Amino acid sequence: MAVSAFTPIIRASPSPSFTLSTSQYQSNFIRTRKVKPGVLTQRRYLPPIAALSDPFVLEIAESLEDSLPSSSSSGLQKLRDFASESLLSTPWPSRKDEPFRFTDTSFIKQSEIIPVSSPTPPESSNHISAFEDTQSLNLTIIDGYIIDSLSQLSGLPDGVFVGSLSSLSSNEITNRVLEFLPSSEPGDLFWSLNGVGSPDLVVVYVQEGCKVEGPLHLRYISNEGSDKESKKLPVSNPRVLVVVEKGGEIGILEEYIGGDGDLSYWTNSVMEIAIGEEAKVSHSYIQTQSLNSAHIKWTSIRQEKSSTYELVEVSTGGKLSRHNVHVQQVGSDTITGLSTFHLSGNDQTQDLHSKIVLDHPRGFSRQLHKCIVAHSLGQVVFDGNIKVNRYAQQTDAGQLTRSLILEPRATVNVKPNLQIIADDVKCSHGASICDLEEDQLFYLQARGIDRQTARKSLIVSFGAEVIDRFPTADLRKKVELHVKKLLDPVVPSKVASGV
Repeated sequence: MAVSAFTPIIRASPSPSFTLSTSQYQSNFIRTRKVKPGVLTQRRYLPPIAALSDPFVLEIAESLEDSLPSSSSSGLQKLRDFASESLLSTPWPSRKDEPFRFTDTSFIKQSEIIPVSSPTPPESSNHISAFEDTQSLNLTIIDGYIIDSLSQLSGLPDGVFVGSLSSLSSNEITNRVLEFLPSSEPGDLFWSLNGVGSPDLVVVYVQEGCKVEGPLHLRYISNEGSDKESKKLPVSNPRVLVVVEKGGEIGILEEYIGGDGDLSYWTNSVMEIAIGEEAKVSHSYIQTQSLNSAHIKWTSIRQEKSSTYELVEVSTGGKLSRHNVHVQQVGSDTITGLSTFHLSGNDQTQDLHSKIVLDHPRGFSRQLHKCIVAHSLGQVVFDGNIKVNRYAQQTDAGQLTRSLILEPRATVNVKPNLQIIADDVKCSHGASICDLEEDQLFYLQARGIDRQTARKSLIVSFGAEVIDRFPTADLRKKVELHVKKLLDPVVPSKVASGV
């Protein structure tokens, strides 16, 4: 078993299709920009081009812009301009970069990236979701595009809007939403690529004092894909902005699934959440995409005074799956809860990078990360950072990561990080990596349970601490059956899907 093992640096060979010089790439990228004056005005202040540009990154950015409609709202164009500016000086991440030291992205870099220019709805929607609640509000997003015909939004309370930014008819809400578009870069290369390539912005707006009964189900379907042998990797860039005003409440269920079989594709997604004073957001996140896919997700949260944010995540899909969670507490008495469970049951990488920044008094945060590696080539990465700044006095922050390794040569890399500048705080963190404990197995065997059944029971119950935090019993049951199916393939598929 390899625990926190050193992983050699992998240098991918340049693709033979790269024939243009760096200066040509930058010239082409700037030329295809939808709004030129801002770039051209700032271009003379740029350092030498060779020190700025990564040809592979600029080629992806050009292809993403070429795939988008020629017209877009001024707010979305502002986002694209800002993101494209940052791409001029952002290289593709390598194992030499600390945030990607244990995460190999060569699977994406060695593929032919093809932006999805238009959605293709699946032929049948009967099994579009294993976690569907037919009574809930739902919005279907296929390859980054909203599909109204597969969505159910009737019954939204007054003061709540769910839809695309381009369809917003209220100038007041539009102006309010645009206030939260980034003015400084909160993310990395993948956040910027999403900003350039997102076809539209999905907006969820909850006005002051409004409480949405029942969860809003956001279904992300990757329907465009290619065979593994083709080396083609269709990419989609869904982006969601959630704004909850003072005293508002909403529950959101994000579900990422593949359209058909084990196709290869890349989902590059971003969700930004602005939570007003005394508002509350309950966020459930389930990722079950193809085992030949790449899934990279950014979740950025901004919490104001006395607000509450709770995340419950179960991630089991993707050949490469990475979730970046950044929480910024910008008011006092905020509450943040992160509960995540990752399962690497095949030759796959499950990666969670989280950061919680507390700047004000009496902030409260709890983070629980649990993972299982059940394949000899499987890998899990956890990099969790909690930063308690000088004025965040009387903060109560806790972090715990627990990893279960079931196969030899399986790898877990954990990096818990607690930075404290304030002097009146209550903070703790801990980490454990192990196989099942023999005394636990003996306890069950002593009561007449055979060893194999005892192991299965303990493995399934390991993730139950996170799964039990989903908001509804029906969702908890379906997720538990899904995990059991992955850990024990003999479980009938009908049972695993909750049918």
